[in-house]
Amino acid sequence: MLLTTISASAQNYQLKPGDTVTIEVLEDPSINRQTFVLPDGTINVPLAGTIRAAGRSLSQIERNISTALAPNFAVPPTVFVGVAALATPEEEPPLPERVDPVITAFVTGEIGNPGVRSMPEGTKLLQFLALAGDFGPFAATKRLQLRRTNPDGTTQIILIDYDALLRGAALLSNFTILDGDVLVVPQRRLFE
Repeated sequence: MLLTTISASAQNYQLKPGDTVTIEVLEDPSINRQTFVLPDGTINVPLAGTIRAAGRSLSQIERNISTALAPNFAVPPTVFVGVAALATPEEEPPLPERVDPVITAFVTGEIGNPGVRSMPEGTKLLQFLALAGDFGPFAATKRLQLRRTNPDGTTQIILIDYDALLRGAALLSNFTILDGDVLVVPQRRLFE
C-alpha cells in the first residue's frame, strides 16, 4: 500500500528547474539518459528536441516525449520518465537581526561620568535619569535642566526637581527622551 501511495504521489509531482529526471525509451536505449531540468524549465531529448518540463507531471512529460519521438518510429514509442533527484532548495538569506532604533542623549555638569548615553528609542525621563549616573557632590539636584532643540531651531528648557521625585512627587508627564536631548546638572549655590 505504501509503495502505491509513493508511486501515485511521484506521478503527480510537478517538476521544477533543477530537478533531474531519468528518461527511458524501450524501443531505442540510445535515447535513455538522466537530464537536468534547465533554469528555463525545459529538458533536451535526442530526436525529440526541447520539451517543456517545469510545472508538468511525469506522465505529461512521458506523453510529450512519446509524441515528439513518434515520427522516428513505426509505432509510438514507450517512454518512462522518473525523478532521479530533486532540486536543492534555494537557501533563503538569513533574516536581519532585529535592531531597535537607538537614540543618543547627553549628560553634562555635576555628574560622575558626563558624556553621551545611548538608549532605545522611547526611553522615558525616569529611565534616562537612571542611565545618567551618580550625581557629583555639588550637584543641584533640585534644578536639573533638560534642554531640547525643537524642529524650528528653538531650545526648550524643562526643569526637573530630582529630590522631589525621590520623595515621591509625581511628574506632570513622564515624557519621552528624544535624540539629541541634553541633561544639565548645575552646581549648587552657596546656601542651597
